[in-house]
Amino acid sequence: LLAAVKANNDLINQAQISFLDLLVTLALGQALSLLICAISLTSKYLADDFHANTPVFQSFLNYILLFLVYTTTLAVRQGEGNLLAILKQRWWKYMILGLIDIEANYLVLKAYQYTTLSSVQLLDCFVIPVVLLLSWFFLLVRYKAVHFVGAGLCLLGVGCMVGADVLLGRHQGLEQKLFGDLLVLGGATLYGISNICEEFIVKNLSRVEFLGMMGLFGSFFSGIQLFSVHWFQCLYVRPVQLHAVGD
Repeated sequence: LLAAVKANNDLINQAQISFLDLLVTLALGQALSLLICAISLTSKYLADDFHANTPVFQSFLNYILLFLVYTTTLAVRQGEGNLLAILKQRWWKYMILGLIDIEANYLVLKAYQYTTLSSVQLLDCFVIPVVLLLSWFFLLVRYKAVHFVGAGLCLLGVGCMVGADVLLGRHQGLEQKLFGDLLVLGGATLYGISNICEEFIVKNLSRVEFLGMMGLFGSFFSGIQLFSVHWFQCLYVRPVQLHAVGD
């Protein structure tokens, strides 16, 4: 009898812990959504009101912060979790993943210059069916029918959003809005690939390793991209503008 009571209490405690974990996960998800919404609003505000089109610079700041916190943490670690040990084993994997993550951020932030805030936010949900598809084949995750219904509704919403932009774009620049929508869809696809890799690494290796390597390769490659973009603008755009003023 005592054993049965103890087993019952253990099940209750496990259920309470699982429920608390679910609440914490939901709370963190909502907090993350608010932060993403704030980034979207500020990006659109900078692009429309100040004509500050800086998608590479915005991503570069994020990776620098990750580098300062997590990459330095890996650098002072001892043993196999050390930065040099990780680089020797799987540097090329993180390099590819870093490039994917950089371009995903770049495409989505760049899209604010061409399409509306609502289009970017809704089309960015395309990452959901991408993640479902990739996790099915590579992580061997199995879903229920309700998950596929939700993914289908997401794809339906994507189609409706693009159609609305086509109808609206007939009077406000069709090609520009469609280009912005395609940028978001491309960025969402890359986000899906990045998220699947992130889940695998976090579950099988460690969260600190993933964030540290993203900070390292992300800051390195986004820094190169930032320098290249500004160098191109200084080299080509400014002489063209001066020539136009002289004419």
